[in-house]
Amino acid sequence: MPMFSVCMRDCYDTCSMVSELKNGRLRVKGNQEHPITAGFLCPKGALLPKWFHSKDRLRKPLIRTGEKGSGKFKKASWKEAIDLVARKLRDVIERHGSESVLVYQYAGDRGVVNYAFPLRLFHYLNTAMLDYGICDRAGQEALKDVYGTAVGLDPEELKNQRLIVYWGINAFWTNLHGFMLARRKGLEIWTVDVVRTETAKRSDRFFQIRPDTDVLLALGVAKVIIKEELYDRAFVRENVYGFEEFKNYVKTLSLDYVSKETGLSVEEIETFAREYAEKRGVIHIGYGFQRSLAGGEAVRAIAMLPAIVGRRFGFIYDMKTIDKSYAEGVFLRTKPAKRIPQMKLAEYIEKGEVKFLYVYNSNPLASLPNQRRLRRALLESDVFVVTHDIFLTDTALYSDIVLPANTFFERLDIADSYYHRYVALNEPVAKLHGKSNSEVTRLLARALGIKNPYLYENDEEVIRKILELNGLSWEELRRKGFIKVSKRPRKWETPSGKIEFSSQRAVERGLSLFPRYRRFSGKYPLRLLTPTYRMTITSQYHNTYGMIDPHLYISPADAKERAIKEGDEVEVFNDHGKVRTRAKVSEDVPRGVVLLYKAFWVSLLGWNVNFLTADETVQNYGNASAYHSTWVDVKKV
Repeated sequence: MPMFSVCMRDCYDTCSMVSELKNGRLRVKGNQEHPITAGFLCPKGALLPKWFHSKDRLRKPLIRTGEKGSGKFKKASWKEAIDLVARKLRDVIERHGSESVLVYQYAGDRGVVNYAFPLRLFHYLNTAMLDYGICDRAGQEALKDVYGTAVGLDPEELKNQRLIVYWGINAFWTNLHGFMLARRKGLEIWTVDVVRTETAKRSDRFFQIRPDTDVLLALGVAKVIIKEELYDRAFVRENVYGFEEFKNYVKTLSLDYVSKETGLSVEEIETFAREYAEKRGVIHIGYGFQRSLAGGEAVRAIAMLPAIVGRRFGFIYDMKTIDKSYAEGVFLRTKPAKRIPQMKLAEYIEKGEVKFLYVYNSNPLASLPNQRRLRRALLESDVFVVTHDIFLTDTALYSDIVLPANTFFERLDIADSYYHRYVALNEPVAKLHGKSNSEVTRLLARALGIKNPYLYENDEEVIRKILELNGLSWEELRRKGFIKVSKRPRKWETPSGKIEFSSQRAVERGLSLFPRYRRFSGKYPLRLLTPTYRMTITSQYHNTYGMIDPHLYISPADAKERAIKEGDEVEVFNDHGKVRTRAKVSEDVPRGVVLLYKAFWVSLLGWNVNFLTADETVQNYGNASAYHSTWVDVKKV
């Protein structure tokens, strides 16, 4: 019997699907009724049955018998494993305090219950929690500086637009349904990026800029629009705080300087400004480019452009569709949480502040920077590591106990999207292996002797409560498979109640009154960019789909300077580490920049780009990551 499913991956699209089991094999297809995901799946989604039926899925709990990372485990019963986790957890809390326990999770699975419910146990125990910074934290903070919120335009409103600018996002790979929606609605498509991506190749216009110069381009575009009086005077007068000061700020900016730094001609910058103002374009602000030391300032500058041309929320960034806080259960805490910056995990382990690490929905030994330091910290400390996952990931290999997880095809859940405004239902289609995050949470609570009823609510009870709190109907969701969240009142939650070009919130955090351009450089000559690959989502699917691209992409000029030819074996290195791979000489990558795709499994490939990235470097915008502010050199082997 066909069931409603929703792809739980950390992806904009959050596709609604129809799934069923036929002759013991899973079949999936896109839900044709869904207005955004429109009945087709991306290449990763089409291969979900291969992932679901993988022979490598964990079936039994594992207890480590050899050294961490050795892969030596013994199989155990669920009772034995859960009892051991509970004993160790109780012992660590008694000896070192609850703040020595850290739950590490992220969006490897975005099901509301599967993502949030386990946090109830750790809130109840008053453990340390993560201060998330790995993804879009810089952009969130920057948009709050300007608008007081990061919630942008409903993509269904694209039908009324003429132009969309993909700024720092390879949407054809990472937001395929959004890209096709823009095409179907007849929008003109522009791309701003450092690399000539697949999106850039399919765009009507491509503006290729140098790394870190996004902020300067945005300020230059603003200067032209203001100077030529192309801005919406009435809108700005009524709704923008600090415009006159901003006008004077950009007046001092030389377009020749903007041209020199960005690599665009003055004519290209002026054309961008005039046509963007005339078409009042929507800007889809990407996540990837903000993961650099210039990221927060760039988003802040870009976010001002829609307001200049009279758009209330003329950007696409994040929907924050529903309030999911009930699932997490912060109300179970009896004291404030100690927050450990996500990017500083190795440092806190080294300092002895983390003695028990519980990992789910994440693979930090693939996704975090400075992997050599993190792995050394785990080996040299007495931290006890528990990982709950579908597969024996790199993180699982460094764990003391590994608990088998199930997939979203095996449990009830719901998921919202950070691109569109729909919540989708996920019904269990079949059961193969493992237990859900909520099941394991209840088992651990019981093993710890906890009586609190909030730790034993079943999945449907949690889902019903969340829907009720958000004014949504469980019955309608069960009937249709998805439901749209009604539009919320749109207001600017800033101190002034307006769009703040001169941001009071930014100044209070020690930032400049207006976005500021800074040049960055490193000890090594080449800037390393580490985007996601089309067939993976961070580290997911590397082990099941087998389709990765391990090449180093390098410009012809940089390759020639190093006597490197297409296919040569090369070593990429800096003070953090080195990796060996083969070169692909490409005009898509500008001089001074090299590219390696991120977060492949070391246990399968032998290396990971995060042996080169730095963890000591974070942004002033919420301790956000700065992966793309990594410098390396390359030599032929």
